[in-house]
Amino acid sequence: MRLLTVVGARPQFVKAATVSRQIAKVAGLDEVIVHTGQHFDADMSDIFFEQMEIPRPDHLLGISGLSHGAMTGRMLEQLERVMLDVVPDKVLVYGDTNSTLAGALAASKLQIPVVHVEAGLRSFDMRMPEEINRILTDRVSQLLLCPTRAAVENLENEGFGRGAARVALVGDVMQDAALHYRARAAQPKSVTGLNLNRGFALATLHRAENTDDIVRLKSLVDALNEVHASTPIVMPLHPRTLHSLAQHGLELKVHVIEPVGYFEMLWLLQHCSIVLTDSGGLQKEAYFFEKPCITLRNSTEWIELIDIGANCLIGDDARNLTSCFEKMIGTKMDGFPALYGAGNASAKVVEQILYGAPQETAL
Repeated sequence: MRLLTVVGARPQFVKAATVSRQIAKVAGLDEVIVHTGQHFDADMSDIFFEQMEIPRPDHLLGISGLSHGAMTGRMLEQLERVMLDVVPDKVLVYGDTNSTLAGALAASKLQIPVVHVEAGLRSFDMRMPEEINRILTDRVSQLLLCPTRAAVENLENEGFGRGAARVALVGDVMQDAALHYRARAAQPKSVTGLNLNRGFALATLHRAENTDDIVRLKSLVDALNEVHASTPIVMPLHPRTLHSLAQHGLELKVHVIEPVGYFEMLWLLQHCSIVLTDSGGLQKEAYFFEKPCITLRNSTEWIELIDIGANCLIGDDARNLTSCFEKMIGTKMDGFPALYGAGNASAKVVEQILYGAPQETAL
């Protein structure tokens, strides 16, 4: 069997690392990796392949820096060309990026079965490009591999499971990565001179809903600066955010550092006291490392974290960050349930691809 795997964004490299390692163990299972180039910066892309020992992409499309429509359209065109050349038996896509949707659409139009890892997630906020991508990707997929029971229930509520498409609960492959790589965590050189002995908050900010809305961005900057006055904030700054701050003359008075690799991010997660983020993946990683989290968004696809009190949404008003911080800082994270499986999700993904293993109802 030949699989064609489509990746393009930072979280997908993490997910692909764990699944590709399992694929390599199976005789007769061949993987062709296509990197769309959606994250083109070396700190955001190349370093992941090096550090995580992911096979180098067989095809690098170099598509980035475009509008959603232009990016997705160009990816669709070039991925179709690659698929016609490779002739895969199945196409494997991850998550909810433009690369995900383009891969799923190209494959489905060529009648190639689509396997969607991280299927069934819903934020119920159609203003998010990611929500549109994940809904459309699920709709054209033949094998929908869900990280949580809530994701399975979302698909069941939408009518999946009664047709040709298969839905399976496998757990979260990002947890596999956290468990596998945590011993290789490395302190970023950029924090060695900082006084973080009394604890710090780890913050990331990159989503367009925050960086492209000047009113919201200013409120977030003000709130982050206020929190930093009492608890140091370490913030690896995304290029998009850096550009928006400079464009609007906004000053972050936190410990801003360059973007970090995965192992450096694991160190920051292990040593921080709390996580402040608009990243979907980092919300879960905070939970893997038993750290409370504040989500700098109006909604989240990881609703189970809100339900159990491990995560706090700031909602429409960025000023809610300070009250969420007071509520969440010091939250005891031990005793929470294992929401995302036992660290064997990647093996279950490959098992489902190969054999269509029976549906499991619990992780």
